[in-house]
Amino acid sequence: METTSVSKLPFAFFCLALWLGYQLQRVHCTVAYDRKAILINGQRRILFSGSIHYPRSTPDMWEDLIFKAKEGGIDVIETYVFWNIHEPSQGNYNFEGRYDLVRFVKTVQKAGLYAHLRIGPYVCAEWNFGGFPVWLKYVPGISFRTDNEPFKKAMKGFTEKIVGMMKSESLYESQGGPIILSQIENEYGGQSKLFGPAGQKYVNWAAKMAIETGTGVPWVMCKEDDAPDPVINTCNGFYCDYFTPNKPYKPTIWTEAWSGWFTEFGGPIHERPVQDLAFAVGRFIQKGGSFVNYYMYHGGTNFGRTAGGPFITTSYDYDAPLDEYGLIRQPKYGHLKELHKAIKMCERALVSTDPVVTSLGNFQQSFCLLTPVGIHLLPVGVQTSQMQMLPTNTRMFSWESFDEDISSLDDGSATITTSGLLEQINVTRDSSDYLWYITSVDIGSSESFLHGGKLPTLIVQSTGHAVHVFINGQLSGSAYGTREDRRFRYTGPINLRAGTNKIALLSVAVGLQNVGGHFETWNTGILGPVALRGLDQGKLDLSWQKWTYQVGLKGEAMNLASPNGISSVEWMDSALVLDKNQPLTWHKTYFDTPAGDEPLALDMEGMGKGQIWINGLSIGRYWTAPATGNCNGCSYAGSFRPPKCQVGCGQPTQRWYHVPRSWLKPNHNLLVVFEELGGDPSRISLVKRSVGSVCADVSEYHPNIRNWHIESFGKSEVFHPPKVHLHCSLGQAISSIKFASFGTPLGTCGNYEQGVCHSPASYAILEKKCIGKRRCTVSVSNSNFGHDPCPNVLKRLSVEAVCAPTTSNRRG
Repeated sequence: METTSVSKLPFAFFCLALWLGYQLQRVHCTVAYDRKAILINGQRRILFSGSIHYPRSTPDMWEDLIFKAKEGGIDVIETYVFWNIHEPSQGNYNFEGRYDLVRFVKTVQKAGLYAHLRIGPYVCAEWNFGGFPVWLKYVPGISFRTDNEPFKKAMKGFTEKIVGMMKSESLYESQGGPIILSQIENEYGGQSKLFGPAGQKYVNWAAKMAIETGTGVPWVMCKEDDAPDPVINTCNGFYCDYFTPNKPYKPTIWTEAWSGWFTEFGGPIHERPVQDLAFAVGRFIQKGGSFVNYYMYHGGTNFGRTAGGPFITTSYDYDAPLDEYGLIRQPKYGHLKELHKAIKMCERALVSTDPVVTSLGNFQQSFCLLTPVGIHLLPVGVQTSQMQMLPTNTRMFSWESFDEDISSLDDGSATITTSGLLEQINVTRDSSDYLWYITSVDIGSSESFLHGGKLPTLIVQSTGHAVHVFINGQLSGSAYGTREDRRFRYTGPINLRAGTNKIALLSVAVGLQNVGGHFETWNTGILGPVALRGLDQGKLDLSWQKWTYQVGLKGEAMNLASPNGISSVEWMDSALVLDKNQPLTWHKTYFDTPAGDEPLALDMEGMGKGQIWINGLSIGRYWTAPATGNCNGCSYAGSFRPPKCQVGCGQPTQRWYHVPRSWLKPNHNLLVVFEELGGDPSRISLVKRSVGSVCADVSEYHPNIRNWHIESFGKSEVFHPPKVHLHCSLGQAISSIKFASFGTPLGTCGNYEQGVCHSPASYAILEKKCIGKRRCTVSVSNSNFGHDPCPNVLKRLSVEAVCAPTTSNRRG
């Protein structure tokens, strides 16, 4: 058996011998691979992996997320390593709290799972600046991701830093740790072609540099067909059954099986049907694949200003098997769990043989399917859960407000003045989303518009991402780009007066670009032209006159979001504020933590656009822009693409914002909101996320694994009837049966109705078995329902049960 390993063959044989002698003992030996699979301790493995990004959740969530992944049939936890959070300024590192990578990997190890560490250090991931620290952009002579010495030096330093940390904690499999794979670079194929020979030299250098770190585990490069040996090239996408590695002795690995898609402000939510995802995974395995990573398995939250794009939402839910809050998403979680079970039953055969392909003519092929896999690609009878956001009965204390003082913008030492327009990130270094562009224009008293004529028009050309226009301290209008076209033009009438008029343009970044050729060179902010039209003299170009710049907001400079900074200004009772839609306003209140353990969120309906902090920690950006798209239903027939299955049109793209319980104190939690446009903070509320109802729909001859064993091994055993399994979340119990019908029911979860055939005992049986319990099981058989309601007809049991908090969890 031909294998490729990063260590010498004698040592590999030594490890194999150890494994044979001590099968019950964990063996520390180098991971290898051959054409069929990754070999761990000499055994070929089919491995299911799930992406869980440590900074997109909180440390107190990690153990539960990883445990649920393990229960769902996941073998490996995959994460990127995010350079910009770990080295926010050159040479200064942060591995605390959500950024504690070692703790995260050790949590994976504690659960008995493997880890795949995708160091990159470019990650894309809809993450701010693709994971690169912004200071890197200003290293003299640098050019990202090509054969450039300043970039290679910085990349090598960070990669070696991370590998060194993992080694020092013995976290590689070769040391007895959980890490079995590492990734260098990320989705470089398109860039390699763009950069030509310099790109290929860079790929070869990156591979050599990674191998020389001596991790003792294989390295991969995703979407890089030219990955040099011994690095494994891998596939990313909605489907990867077409993929073949670049050498016949490398295994077929799918590093990103996209479980859904990301969301952008102003866009709809994208959902990928689990039937399509399961089919894609099953087909990949049947065609010789042996490693599948779900991107994402838990998407989580883009806390703070970590979202990239631009315009990526704070929620990174991704329609993953575990939702943003860490709750199980059904039926996706259960369907994939059953798929994993079915495939693992055939693991030894799948990694020992090659698929048989039969041509059926043009564009059609037939594969020899192992029975459990083939059966399980049909829709399965797992539970469907309907989630809901419920009030918590937690009252916000009185709101107080503080307005940004726009009249004194260009006063003080915190400003710079120069001729012409400056690129935003060059000025802010991404220390804030906000940059003020301030100038003035003198208007003569004889101007026609001052005497009944048409108002002049201001034109502002921006490279992204948003702008709020203030004329003499009053908001005149706003404009925005989009993720697809971040450049935009503001055009609007402005009310000028005779004399000197102050024009203040607040340019707003909504996450830095995370993908594209040399995106580090792309511009943000107002680069012009900025011009006035409609004056008696004609067009007046303001682009090259004197401009004053102020980085950030005064509230940011005074640290108003922090418990230590709120006392630095005089707050006003919001109930006394006459204009409820005052822009550029800080709002604060306090609240007590509700009882229970359900995940919490802020309902921001009634607000516009801005940022949120709890006890000084940034929840992230909010924006209640309504979603536009094509929400006309969804079918999993045919190939999936993000525009195919959209929901939420006409509603805010993101209304609810995750509040981690670990960020809260029992009482007197400080909530600070900065509102850019104007909104009513009294409408903000704290809600809890929980399962509202659970559904199941199972036919009386639904396939199950126990019966596959009968068919597979020819044992003469009694047929095991399928069962409906219902279960609510922790702290909940089934309070009522909303629908139950054994017969020929119609519809889907939330919209069931009785068919022509219906057993009158349906409700009574389900109520007896399930009411008051967190979980229950009901056999789908004639005997269980007393008699056959319609002989010679294939029957099914459809159920919807309501979940409610148990008595001890009702308060709050």
